Amino acid sequence: MRVGILLCDHVLERYLPIAGDYIDMFAAMVAEADPGAEVVPYDAVRGQLPAAPNECDAWICTGSSASVYDEEPWITALSSFARAVHDGGVPLVGICFGHQLIAHALGGRTTRAEVGWGVGAIAMDIVANQPWMTPPLPTVTLLYSHQDQVTELPPGGAVLAATPSCPIAMFGLGDDILGIQAHPELGAPYVRALLVDRIDRIGEASTVAALTSLAQPTDERTMARWIGEFLRSRVRPQG
Repeated sequence: MRVGILLCDHVLERYLPIAGDYIDMFAAMVAEADPGAEVVPYDAVRGQLPAAPNECDAWICTGSSASVYDEEPWITALSSFARAVHDGGVPLVGICFGHQLIAHALGGRTTRAEVGWGVGAIAMDIVANQPWMTPPLPTVTLLYSHQDQVTELPPGGAVLAATPSCPIAMFGLGDDILGIQAHPELGAPYVRALLVDRIDRIGEASTVAALTSLAQPTDERTMARWIGEFLRSRVRPQG
């Protein structure tokens, strides 16, 4: 399976020693999901996009410090590509910003969250079990770092998981789209560094609570395997 990674941001230089750039984190996640998969990076934030939706067997759209409603040419171009991927029936997974962009591009809505930042390790309740969720779990705890969230599903979309502060924490659309607000590609050390640097933006109380939450076990490996199963079950045979 050839998995294209649509990179929507890059790790700041001071964070690189923690776990590398985002392509390194996503490559590790894909390896957990499918050890035999080939990872192909596309620097979307710098204007590099695939020539066609079928250039890879499946796509993953990453997080970003940008907002999907920013009037940036690369966001407009990436949104158009997401629509083309969906029209072509090629599986596409969005993570955080990617989740928001897909929803927004396909007719949903993403806005600044009224409840403020969603940060730290947060449990989301699975509200619609899917065959690719193996092993099945009633809740999944993942790492979060976001100000925006999907507030309206695109037509035909269905909520798959929710948290108290993020009712659309995971959604599906048709057979080919999966959006996840959390960051299954991140580890606690990187999230801890972000939290410490953003304390003035997030607020001291929320930051301290989020830092404390990082001590609990999280389910990144399970989510990676779910993503792998989702993609494998939807990739079309070549030829």
